[in-house]
Amino acid sequence: MTFKPIKYLERKTGEEKQEYVPGEKYLKFLYYSPLGKLTLESIVKRKCLTSYYGRQMDSYSSCEKIKEFISNNNINMNEALNSIEEYQSFNEFFIRKLKNDSRPIAGDDTTLVSPADGKIFAFENLSEIKDFFVKGENFTLSEFLKDDNLAKKYENGSMIIIRLAPVDYHRLHFPTSGIIGASKQIKGYYYSVSTHAIRKNFRIFCENKREYSILKSDNFGNILISEIAATMVGGITQLYIPNTKIEKGEEKGYFSFGGSTTILLFEKDSIEIDKDLIENSRKNLETKVYMGEKIGAIKKKTF
Repeated sequence: MTFKPIKYLERKTGEEKQEYVPGEKYLKFLYYSPLGKLTLESIVKRKCLTSYYGRQMDSYSSCEKIKEFISNNNINMNEALNSIEEYQSFNEFFIRKLKNDSRPIAGDDTTLVSPADGKIFAFENLSEIKDFFVKGENFTLSEFLKDDNLAKKYENGSMIIIRLAPVDYHRLHFPTSGIIGASKQIKGYYYSVSTHAIRKNFRIFCENKREYSILKSDNFGNILISEIAATMVGGITQLYIPNTKIEKGEEKGYFSFGGSTTILLFEKDSIEIDKDLIENSRKNLETKVYMGEKIGAIKKKTF
């Protein structure tokens, strides 16, 4: 498989763009060369490297990286709740809060919104996944969830994958209202979840450290929400109180430094994902969305 640039569709403008990937040359080395793969398996995927870098990003000296990161990635700091000078570390900036009006929550109770800023792949039926990624790299719900009975609940259901790049807002929110259960943790590695890595091995989602919780929603059945760690993203922090009623758009938690992924699983016939997201995914093209933006609606009943 050749190393291809990451193309995506900016939903707000309809423009097709090429993603700037920090450290892209290292990803090419790690995932597309024999020597790089040896380094990946022996060092990079291990917790020690991610933990070490995370500690560096928590130090006060890491503040010196903030302005350059903002400049290189055209981050709109007018959306941020705090000024650059108020952050005490790069990671504190990375998990920055936004002003309340920066991410309006779309629609009413019949619509589902994106829980995060990021780029979406959407599948109406999980059986479609095999047609989008590397042949032979099988993704199975049983392996992903480590629970055969739970996996059966989502057989032939829908999946939405939201990939957060390092430049994105990294706080997570609830896509609809309901009762949220406790988060279950699954130990794993720290492979990159960049599209470059996923193209080579979609099973990364079954191998990385991850968590999931069940949202018993008012209108979309039982939604499984999973957060997946990655290289340089060891921290998944949950901020909600388990087994309580939450509202659409309410904050759920955040990822610490790096790119990362959140996955939404839906039971069969419980959601109608927006058509543009489905069509773009069938073209192997991610769609850039923002937290609070509509991505689906209640499934229309046919008789």
